[in-house]
Amino acid sequence: MIYLQLLWVFIKIGVLGFGGGYAMLSLIQHEVVEHYAWMSTTEFADMVAISQMTPGPISINLATYVGYTTGGLGGSLLASFALCLPSVVMVYLIIRLFMSKKNSALMDNTLKGLKPAIAGLIFAAGLSMMNTQNFVEIGRGQNNVSIIICVLAFVASYFFKANPILLIVLSGVVGFFVY
Repeated sequence: MIYLQLLWVFIKIGVLGFGGGYAMLSLIQHEVVEHYAWMSTTEFADMVAISQMTPGPISINLATYVGYTTGGLGGSLLASFALCLPSVVMVYLIIRLFMSKKNSALMDNTLKGLKPAIAGLIFAAGLSMMNTQNFVEIGRGQNNVSIIICVLAFVASYFFKANPILLIVLSGVVGFFVY
């Protein structure tokens, strides 16, 4: 039964998850944490952090981890395959459609309409990660180091185009010494 659930959940996420891995985070969290309770919010937050640091797309890393924790090696292979399958099928169909209608205004307008939805999904994923498991000691009179690290990392990456790998390492070092 768990294999059918994994197959259904990750095919559904693969179909609905436009915008890449970060846009899929809120969908994965809803299914894995809230709907099926395969892991806690804290475990999910930890896995997101690990998935960001490991090679490969974050959504595939999460699918592999969820599949492994719920269904072993077979579950990890099935969840990863199920997440990728809709994309492969859709890309094939879109390429065929795009080649036949590449100069169509309908195609151009459809692609333009997807951009705000993708931005909204990425924003929702960011908001869903702003919880007490990721930001400890929040409040007046508290240490608030987590918020300071978050703000500094954002400013460094957005305004100064700092290397994300360097920011991850530096944040980890600061977290190691502070916590």
